[in-house]
Amino acid sequence: MKKSVFLGALTVVGLAAGVAAAGTLDDVKARGKLNCGVATGVPGFATPDANGVWQGFDVAVCRAVAAAVLNDQMAVEFVPTTGKTRFTALASGEIDMLARNTTWTFSRDVDLKFDFVGVNYYDGQGFMVPKSLGVGSAKELDGATVCIQTGTTTELNLADFFRINNMSYEPVPIETNAEAQQQYLAGACDVYTTDASGLAATRATFEDPSAHVVLPEIISKEPLGPLVRHGDSEWGDVVRWSLNALIAAEEYGVTSANIDEMAKGTTNPEINRLLGTEGTLGEMLGLPADWALKAIKANGNYGEVFEKTIGTNTPIGLARGLNAQWTNGGLLYSPPFR
Repeated sequence: MKKSVFLGALTVVGLAAGVAAAGTLDDVKARGKLNCGVATGVPGFATPDANGVWQGFDVAVCRAVAAAVLNDQMAVEFVPTTGKTRFTALASGEIDMLARNTTWTFSRDVDLKFDFVGVNYYDGQGFMVPKSLGVGSAKELDGATVCIQTGTTTELNLADFFRINNMSYEPVPIETNAEAQQQYLAGACDVYTTDASGLAATRATFEDPSAHVVLPEIISKEPLGPLVRHGDSEWGDVVRWSLNALIAAEEYGVTSANIDEMAKGTTNPEINRLLGTEGTLGEMLGLPADWALKAIKANGNYGEVFEKTIGTNTPIGLARGLNAQWTNGGLLYSPPFR
């Protein structure tokens, strides 16, 4: 569910340089559609429903951007990508943004020439095993076979963890979450490792989730978020502040239920600037004054999106944890709208 590290860095950089001169915001407006890269299918985060309509936590970011730019959250072409294809798709211009649980790392930011516009989920790599294996800690996995997505930071983190703990393992290479699930359930590997959120999403699809255990160790930092190409700061600002609008809306109590009333004006200048009733923030972005209002109305604020896609009352069952607002002990924080 993650992250190719160097998949042909020179090729990716060359592709990015070729499309950087183009104005993505103007392209999206002229096309009337946002091309958004997502995972090939991760329950709760990005997957088509029974009607073929993409739903999920990451999907909601794409829809917020489409609503802000095109006044239509459904004006999105979702492009499924794997760990190996996602960066080439972005660098080549096939997609306008990538919202695919991708970890923000130095090399991706600097060497592959991408701009991460923020973090929409703070995560870490974990391990899942069958309960029948009788394992209670990742440090008991010496000699295990491990399903691992190739070309990812997951792969590198795994190698580091086993090396540090003087253990050995046998990798079982896979490319997609669906393939990992199939191989793991078939017994081709003892362990599946990826982001803890991905493990929760995968486990929720099992016929008997209780027969599988996510081990307590988290072995890495995985700040996941949307990204765009270097060289197009105007477009980066649009995606960045669309995400920030969802985060800020939750902090200020702006919800899908009260947003229309709040848009009439409040006593809080920050809310008024966010919703476009004061100031010229939309003009600065090249968008209408109510761009953020449209982004928030698409699927609600950050908290609303979280709860209906991956929260504790969904099959995924994730608690807010680090992804709580900073006012509630989490890391979630938007810069000021001023």
